[in-house]
Amino acid sequence: MTKAEIQQVKLRFGIIGNNEDLQRAIDVAIQVAPTDLSVLITGESGVGKESFPQIIHQYSRRKHGQYIAVNCGAIPEGTIDSELFGHEKGAFTGAIGERKGYFGEANGGTIFLDEVGELPLSTQARLLRVLESGEFIKVGSSKVEKTDVRIVAATNVNLRQAIAEGRFREDLYYRLSTVPIQIPPLRERGDDVVLLFRKFASDFAEKYHMPAIQLTDEAKKLLRSYSWPGNVRQLKNITEQISIIETNREIDAAILGRYLPEQDNVQRLPALLGAGGSKSFGSEREILYQVLFDMRQDVTELKKLVHEIMSGRQMVDNPPASAAYYPSAPAIVPSKAESDVPTIIRPPMKSAPAMDADIQDTAEYVEESLSLDDVEKEMIRKALEKHHGKRKSAAHDLNISERTLYRKIKEYGLD
Repeated sequence: MTKAEIQQVKLRFGIIGNNEDLQRAIDVAIQVAPTDLSVLITGESGVGKESFPQIIHQYSRRKHGQYIAVNCGAIPEGTIDSELFGHEKGAFTGAIGERKGYFGEANGGTIFLDEVGELPLSTQARLLRVLESGEFIKVGSSKVEKTDVRIVAATNVNLRQAIAEGRFREDLYYRLSTVPIQIPPLRERGDDVVLLFRKFASDFAEKYHMPAIQLTDEAKKLLRSYSWPGNVRQLKNITEQISIIETNREIDAAILGRYLPEQDNVQRLPALLGAGGSKSFGSEREILYQVLFDMRQDVTELKKLVHEIMSGRQMVDNPPASAAYYPSAPAIVPSKAESDVPTIIRPPMKSAPAMDADIQDTAEYVEESLSLDDVEKEMIRKALEKHHGKRKSAAHDLNISERTLYRKIKEYGLD
């Protein structure tokens, strides 16, 4: 497509920026739209992935059909099959009537599966069948139904790593990613960050009936150099904060710096263990692996120290043969040529206090505490206690979805 055509698409869907990778992503979305190929959109949280399924739908032959966006991470595991595929009356407790489901409703249209990496494995198998044959079965039914749906999926999870960990089906990955589209993070988009800031400042000025804020040259440099872990969503929030709070409408680097969180290289951990950085708890096992890796390093250092202490004690309890034969011999015995040099006497070493039992207990305790499931279970238990059993608050504290928390509670028997 020409640059003019891509610019029209950006204006229509509110996409701002001239970055080459962004332009390429838009071009691919438009080129693949007339086909029925499945598309997988990847990128960090907050980069604006939700605009691309709409581009694909509106430029396809399905544009007059239903467009349904589904946040897979926000639907509890126990009900997601019913939401997607529907259910029969009496299929489960509370199923007082028949439900059609999104795949039935969107027949002839497009379904956008956001956070597809959060789908349970059982639901992934059902989704794979829809992709391969266009067939699905409602919950509680034995009748095979047909649907003609275009699937566009998005995720900020590394699906290849999820496959290696057994959390995502490899065959489903290849079916979804027939055409992959990668959305670049804001920190790699150069001057786009200044254009976005200007657009957001203008929008908020109109919304709150006030003059638009403007950046000095130094503030623009700071804006470009910042890493933006929250991407466009974070930039929009900060622009709104400054627009409301600052009375001076010219924003310099000092003022802007007060609104930018400190940059560091520390990975973000769940709230119970400390926070910071940019790693999402969407892949909580990865974070636990990092915690355990750090614990392993501490254990290695502890074992090394214990080994040194025990080696020193062994030298005291079992001295070399020469020392046994000459128990009172000096550490250095001068030769005849050194007879006029003073003898250096080494005082007898005192035996180290008995500590075998304590050392053994410490080693055993550290080794036992390294169970991944135990650490994960303890984190969830503490979060639930902190919020008095309120799962929504606990899930927010742990930075995971309620559905994931619900599954973990059942898995560990924490009901």
